[in-house]
Amino acid sequence: MAAVALRSCRRGLSQFLNNGGHTALSSKWLQADQRHKSTVQYASRPDLAKLAYRRVKGKSPGVVFLPGYGSNMNGQKAVALEEFCKSLGHSYLRFDYTGHGASEGVLAEGTIGTWKKDVLFVLDELVEGPQILVGSSLGGWLMLLAAIARPDKTAALVGISTAADHVVTSFNSLSIETQKECEEKGEWTMPTKYSEEGLYKFSMNFLREAENHRVLQSPIPITCPVRLIHGLKDDDVPWHISMQVAERVLSPDVDVILRRHGQHRMSDKDDIKLMVYTIDDLIDKLTTMV
Repeated sequence: MAAVALRSCRRGLSQFLNNGGHTALSSKWLQADQRHKSTVQYASRPDLAKLAYRRVKGKSPGVVFLPGYGSNMNGQKAVALEEFCKSLGHSYLRFDYTGHGASEGVLAEGTIGTWKKDVLFVLDELVEGPQILVGSSLGGWLMLLAAIARPDKTAALVGISTAADHVVTSFNSLSIETQKECEEKGEWTMPTKYSEEGLYKFSMNFLREAENHRVLQSPIPITCPVRLIHGLKDDDVPWHISMQVAERVLSPDVDVILRRHGQHRMSDKDDIKLMVYTIDDLIDKLTTMV
């Protein structure tokens, strides 16, 4: 059973803000000045969609940001994290999954397996050495899958509103009658405030494929440090999913950080401060261990 530490976010942020070292916050990276953003590049892959990404070269361990479903690499957390990594001199990469943002492909045709391949390609071809994977929502699920598949490329994990297995367990919790109706229609619609239509549409093929990537049914063979940040007011992905992940990973170094007023996107200034504090702490830990 993984040890789960419930940290005081208020105390952690206070330490971070009062630390006079390289963790000092600046408006530079909190505001993520668009004039200094990295350049968009495109990675070609045989028989697969081109992936759009932005990369900053620097020291190890590097940091890779995995966005949420329907999101992209230009979100507040992703951009702010780039500025922070620049300030530390550590390498950083953010990218768009197939069918997302500036990458090729169609969102509705993507699957969990498709996006897992995207993450593994990034780890295998676009970065050097072990990385700290920072996954938001769906990205939190994908970072777990990637860490299982590429343990040698994974230095640590930071999940933000981790949505491990969420779309599958949500569908399976519906009544049998509702599930049958969805089967007949060939799709399931999930209400959300993060889509212009006010809902996400998932085909039954998507849901069946996603079943193959569930991680919460058994112990999760991940042994690197894991940090899971979740808001208690998350109306999209329940915070107890992060607790389930913490209970199942085999790593002895697991912290769950619960934000009392945190919502799903965790994009408020204080949320971003906490994310950066957590990553900075991990970088210190990993570089001290070397």
